[in-house]
Amino acid sequence: MVNLSKLEEIKNLRTVWPKEASDFTPWLADDDNITLLGDAIGMDITIIERESTVGDFNVDIFATETGTDRKIIIENQLEETNHDHLGKLSTYASGKSADVIIWIIEHAREEHRAAIEWLNNHTDEKIDFFLCEIKIYKIGKSEPAVKFEIVEKPNDWTKEVKKNDSANETQLQRYEYWVAFKEYAFQNNSFSKIFNRRKPSHDHWMNFSIGSSACHIAVSQIQKRDELDVELYINEDKELFHSLLQHKERIENEIGLTFDWRELPERKASRIIIEKKVHLSDKNK
Repeated sequence: MVNLSKLEEIKNLRTVWPKEASDFTPWLADDDNITLLGDAIGMDITIIERESTVGDFNVDIFATETGTDRKIIIENQLEETNHDHLGKLSTYASGKSADVIIWIIEHAREEHRAAIEWLNNHTDEKIDFFLCEIKIYKIGKSEPAVKFEIVEKPNDWTKEVKKNDSANETQLQRYEYWVAFKEYAFQNNSFSKIFNRRKPSHDHWMNFSIGSSACHIAVSQIQKRDELDVELYINEDKELFHSLLQHKERIENEIGLTFDWRELPERKASRIIIEKKVHLSDKNK
């Protein structure tokens, strides 16, 4: 028989990170660790700045959602939630015009869970609040392992109901398409291993991170032209575009498709696109 060890939780987070500012925040800002948090929440996070200034105060981490312009603030608290930090979140979110607010804590008091739930239910669809407990476990004499446990998150259904009440027909069609897209795409194991799930929206585009701040994959539905686009969107790196363009023939031969290579010399961004004509109004297709 296999000998099974006991999973043990390390209750005192300070044994791993003695100081929040000098130990935990730099640890979280590491690429591998911020990816762990992003996986738990369901988004890709690109860090802009640690200890980012907000008036006379500093927010622990200021970031963006990779591939979009959504701004993220992360406030760390290696102890039980309190009113002081809840107030700080409001100040930092306002000062940074944040779209996503993440509060990482050791333990969430019920009244603060209720407060975050209330905020999610009474703000519009553009604002998301996350309350996240951080747990540390070990097995026997193993190295400690970290797990982020989301205890409060946006109620997407409630927000989408509010959003759909004021949406026009085109926006509703976009939303229905992304719902179906998400259901279909993530049935594919290879796809779901590479990409994080995206929340359906009324936007005509959906972005997917590929592990680089320089570029991402964008999927678009163009209702007016009955067209679907998939592209590599390169943010501000013409050198990257030209390095790929040098291998254009090889890339297209290996994939078996012809791309539209758009350098866009008058703009900072470049695009490498596949387009497909479809009938977006025909849901059966």
